[in-house]
Amino acid sequence: MIGIIGGSGIYDITRNSENVENKSVNTPYGQVDITVFTIEDKNVAFLPRHATGHSTPPHMVNYRANVFALKKLGVNQIIATNAVGSVKKEIPPGSLVVCDDFLDFTSQRPKTFYDDKVVHVDVTEPYCNRLREVIISNGKVVPNGVYVCNEGPRFETPAEIKMLKVIGGDLVGMTGLPEAVLARELEMCYGSICIVSNYASSISEDNLTMDEVFEIMEVKKDEVIDIIYKTINSLSEKYDCPCLHALDGAES
Repeated sequence: MIGIIGGSGIYDITRNSENVENKSVNTPYGQVDITVFTIEDKNVAFLPRHATGHSTPPHMVNYRANVFALKKLGVNQIIATNAVGSVKKEIPPGSLVVCDDFLDFTSQRPKTFYDDKVVHVDVTEPYCNRLREVIISNGKVVPNGVYVCNEGPRFETPAEIKMLKVIGGDLVGMTGLPEAVLARELEMCYGSICIVSNYASSISEDNLTMDEVFEIMEVKKDEVIDIIYKTINSLSEKYDCPCLHALDGAES
């Protein structure tokens, strides 16, 4: 099964899909509402990261419950979407970026499933390169970038953006971590389509608001969903990948 985690502006991707069913999945971390359906012959599970009506702020998202629930349903490949700001003029609003690395500056979120034993999962390839390549081949995207995840819910200061740019960040957001790492800990493939909604603070000439985020998402939503559908149709549900063996050698 293929899982989709929809970020800001992506709350439903069922379109004319078949066999649509809403499920409530119980996990050790809480209950998660997920929509299950089929795209041609592929089984798909979709959940909106911020819940119905964009009601959950980024620092309060139950990332462990979301990822665990998808795993429990049989998902082994996740395509996520993330609304982001750009710290580089050459990556303007409206760009779609498939990141290949990240910097995690979150500080208050549970970041692992393994609190009761020692597990050091490898993130030499932070996102699944096999899945990234399929996404890249199915849309007009920037094929790499470094995603910086901050705690939020506030936007970054000009000084913070300058620092993040110096240390190698390309995009800033509030939801990509620990989601990507949690997927790796459960040996799931994970790739993200980042939608650039604005230039970050100090790069932008204007104050930042959520209005521009939703405006860009309204414009780009159909294009993003098209890429997701094409990617799903291109993916094999039978494959081998290093992500599926992420715990080999990770436990002490």
